[in-house]
Amino acid sequence: MRLLIIRISAMGDVALTTPVLRGMREQHPEVEMILLTRAPFKPFFSGIRGLQLFLPDLKKRHKGIPGLFRLFKDISRQSEIDYVIDLHDVLRSKMLRVIFKLNGIPSATIDKGREEKRSLITGKNKKQLKHSVERYCDVFAKAGYPVTPSKERWIALSPEIHLNKAFIEDMHGVLNIGVAPYAKHKLKMWPEDNMIRLLGLISEKNKCRFWFFGGIDEKEKLEELHKKVPGSFNLAGELSLEEELLFISKLDFMITMDSSNMHMAALVGTKVISIWGGTDPLGGFSAWMQPDNFSIRIPVEELTCRPCTIYGKGKTRNNFACMKLLTPEIVFKKIDKLVLSTFTKL
Repeated sequence: MRLLIIRISAMGDVALTTPVLRGMREQHPEVEMILLTRAPFKPFFSGIRGLQLFLPDLKKRHKGIPGLFRLFKDISRQSEIDYVIDLHDVLRSKMLRVIFKLNGIPSATIDKGREEKRSLITGKNKKQLKHSVERYCDVFAKAGYPVTPSKERWIALSPEIHLNKAFIEDMHGVLNIGVAPYAKHKLKMWPEDNMIRLLGLISEKNKCRFWFFGGIDEKEKLEELHKKVPGSFNLAGELSLEEELLFISKLDFMITMDSSNMHMAALVGTKVISIWGGTDPLGGFSAWMQPDNFSIRIPVEELTCRPCTIYGKGKTRNNFACMKLLTPEIVFKKIDKLVLSTFTKL
């Protein structure tokens, strides 16, 4: 049996396929798997034995409706597909499923729980929804392959990847704390002044280095932030994705928003303290296998307008209370108790 698995974007959602794909490899070794995803995400899967990748050219050869037919033909030339697993369920993947169906190849599709999510953000039913990883498992079960997420380190990097010697030297003798202060949407971002104050509180009591992470589009903002935080380094645009994942795996812990950096840190086995505003772990996108109390937020019982969004889109309301009520002092107290107290003082 040969499965075509579709998950093209976004970065965090693609990374979250790794516990399931590792579980499939362990529990169904006879099944061949081809993952259709974007080329930049290739490092997430380098440690999964036997997983084949198909990296489409979505800007040229595989663009638009004609490109989808070429994509079908190109995949079929590489391997004969027996079943399609759609973990994305967007227009592109839906149309690709139809093309495969017209050629006699069945498929199973993710249930994103849209009605449940709508009830959550409207306040009708504030209950914990399935995690994305569990939803991915459900699709494989529909196809006849029940799977349990792997318990190993989910993103395992090639031993050939190494870090710059200067970076390693700067990590000696201190606590190394990763910080990813930004996110794609405003409703996920803590005010920058709060982050500066938090890092100041941490450094007052601990000998530490702060390592800033973010996309290349955030490089300039992070450079300005770096100038305001003593003992910090801006890594945006300095590392490849493989190097970034390796660096994160060597951190003592990481502080993030609800973002792809949160997922990457958790999936390489690093402790993650995440700060939540308009979104909430109830929506099913929390850092995989991290303790619930590592997700710092105002409880929905105390601020009933939370969560107001699932993915972070929308406008702030109620004076952005979900983030402003999380003062640096409150967040520091939690981090000190949850993480900092476990380290020997340096």
